[in-house]
Amino acid sequence: MRPRPEKPGPGQESVWDYPRPPRVDPSDELVEVWLGGERVASSTRSLRVLETSHPPTYYLPVADVAEGALVPVAGTTGCEWKGTASYFDLVAGGVVAPRAAWTYADPRRGFEALVGHVAVMPAAVDRCVVAGETVVPQPGDFYGGWITSRVVGPFKGIPGSWGW
Repeated sequence: MRPRPEKPGPGQESVWDYPRPPRVDPSDELVEVWLGGERVASSTRSLRVLETSHPPTYYLPVADVAEGALVPVAGTTGCEWKGTASYFDLVAGGVVAPRAAWTYADPRRGFEALVGHVAVMPAAVDRCVVAGETVVPQPGDFYGGWITSRVVGPFKGIPGSWGW
């Protein structure tokens, strides 16, 4: 059963207005990732993946991630839209965040812009920041959406949302 979308206020987006299949939008907002007390990524060249019922997932250029912070690990997962994701441990400040980042090295048609970019699971790091605002992680342990005051839900990942 589809939930009742929240009404967006001025300057907000409803995740229920995002498309399916998802859309990739460039963003020039300052996006930062912190782990172990260190800033491990900073970019004004990120991509937002926007999908119905999901808060945006930000993908940062690998070149904007600190050298040595991404350590490839075994295992993949599949996305019906983007293809096969491969994973990284994120390492900084003496802290290891297992499988906290992922990439699509050979994405499906329509998602080619994601090549050379990496996404980070906000719940796995100290904090993620968009335009000075600390992100709230998307509920659940499977999705990597970044919730800011700019987006309204409800968001997939809460109990009972599997079939949305």
